Amino acid sequence: SELIRGFLLSGMPCPSSCPPGLLALIAPGLALMATFSLPSQAGDRRALPVEKPPGVKGRTLILLDVNTKSPVRIISENFLSLQLDPSIIHDGWLDFLSLLFLRGLLDVFGFILPLGGGCTTLAFSSVGREIHHPGRFGHLLFSFPFAVDIVRSDIALDKQKGCKIAQHPDIMLELQREKAAQMHLVLLKEQFSNTYSNLTLTARSLDKLYNFADCSGLHLIFALNALRRNPNNSWNSSNALSLLKYSASKKYNISWELGNEPNNYRTLIGRSVNGSQLGKDYTQLRSLLQLIRTYSRAHLYGPNIGRPRKNVIAFLEGFMKVAGGTVDAVTWQHYYIDGRVAKVTDFLKTRLLDTLSDQIRKIQKVVNTYTPGKKIWLEGVGMTSAGGMNNLSNSYAAGFLWLNTLGLLASQGIDVVVRHSFLDHGHNHLVDQNFNPLPDYWLSLLYKRLIGPKVLAIHVAGLQRKPWPGRVIRDKLRIYAHCTSYHNHNYVRGSITLYIINLHRSRKKIKLAGTLRDKIVHQYLLQPYGKDGLHSKSVQLNGQPLAMVDDGTLPELKPRPLRAGRTLVIPPLTMSFYVVKNVNALACRYR
Repeated sequence: SELIRGFLLSGMPCPSSCPPGLLALIAPGLALMATFSLPSQAGDRRALPVEKPPGVKGRTLILLDVNTKSPVRIISENFLSLQLDPSIIHDGWLDFLSLLFLRGLLDVFGFILPLGGGCTTLAFSSVGREIHHPGRFGHLLFSFPFAVDIVRSDIALDKQKGCKIAQHPDIMLELQREKAAQMHLVLLKEQFSNTYSNLTLTARSLDKLYNFADCSGLHLIFALNALRRNPNNSWNSSNALSLLKYSASKKYNISWELGNEPNNYRTLIGRSVNGSQLGKDYTQLRSLLQLIRTYSRAHLYGPNIGRPRKNVIAFLEGFMKVAGGTVDAVTWQHYYIDGRVAKVTDFLKTRLLDTLSDQIRKIQKVVNTYTPGKKIWLEGVGMTSAGGMNNLSNSYAAGFLWLNTLGLLASQGIDVVVRHSFLDHGHNHLVDQNFNPLPDYWLSLLYKRLIGPKVLAIHVAGLQRKPWPGRVIRDKLRIYAHCTSYHNHNYVRGSITLYIINLHRSRKKIKLAGTLRDKIVHQYLLQPYGKDGLHSKSVQLNGQPLAMVDDGTLPELKPRPLRAGRTLVIPPLTMSFYVVKNVNALACRYR
């Protein structure tokens, strides 16, 4: 069959017992899921696994090879980026962001984005003292929902001495945590009642935010408020112009966006804004930027729509017709499940993991219709909506969704993913209120350290004794491959990194074949740590618990070397990374 011929061409031996259909070249052109496949209709490349019936003894051996000649995708160096929730101003955490920089926790990320305008009204006030900053690089997304004036500056930037980090007494941190806990209840009440407070962003707050991003080596993307409307429903840009002029006077290197989930404005302000109107608003914003010398070539992103349901797709089509050529990347958001009703078993459902893939195709279809080749960003992603659920959204179990999200987005050509959020009032964040990393942070750190921007295609075949014909289930073993990060000096160029999600309740064995055969492999196996199992907020790497060494030092991420030719044994319900050393892959030799 065609599948078997593809298998033989990959250089991997196929035993005589290997039936047609066992080879799946998954999603050509992508970093792909490994599956066991059954014959399917022509043109259908989805591969579904075969599971043996109860009582049938035997084992499954998965043969795995990677196409090392050329990448199928190349994503941004800043693929993994970060969003800050506006609640950090409301609950006072903005004053303590310097601690994140001090602890080195932000080295994982590329962009930092303040998300603006979705649920609240943002006004800008120029009250505040001046602080000067030299420009750097990176990205941060940020938005603000209420009125507050911060009277103290905890990051001061001096051209000669660089960034100074304020030291906060323990008592101040304790008081801040109490304040944040109280504000958490207020924000939840606003969320459930669908009534939100307004926010006044002072010049002092903007200075502090920009200092934080700049000192952390991140690039700030600021989402302007799109809820301020004129009587004819066009965007009222007067307040945004004040902010633009102030930022330009300080020579702040900022990229811009307008609004957040504009498809939901009817529930927020009692009046809807269609895609065509928002497109006109973006054109207006681009004209404003071109009038200000500092931002005449600034990047502009949007429209940051919600999940691409039918009405949202129509909204995006209207926007792309008017402003498709105005934005530098098209953005949208995705949250998997309602955090108020989520259960731990939800995070193990392959059907839930696959919802994102369908959404990607819908967004790509519209974008490529109007602006072929335009970059696409998933600008807001969280495992659960509505703030998440404690001991679930911030647990080991949520990592299955997060790591699979990174793999799917890279494999399907999404240029940047912005994680919501690093620290906020809910439970989707990456660090707790003591600034201790949560499981998704450690996953993100390993991803950033080991995964490069070049995505590779995978060839797999499963050999199984006595398969049960007709017993088809959705895939629970997902394998992705990239060139190893060029920034990791522990590995020479030409090395390959696999990352694997095993949702089965039994271990799986993988034999590296073809170009990967007989190579030394470094294993980074992440498992929950402690008695809470999948609910755990702590993880272990190769059996050793991960924790900060001290307030400013991340632990060394030590791999477990595996001898050349050894079969990879993937424990049940785990996530892992494997660096295949010295492959000398042609696709990975050069940047």
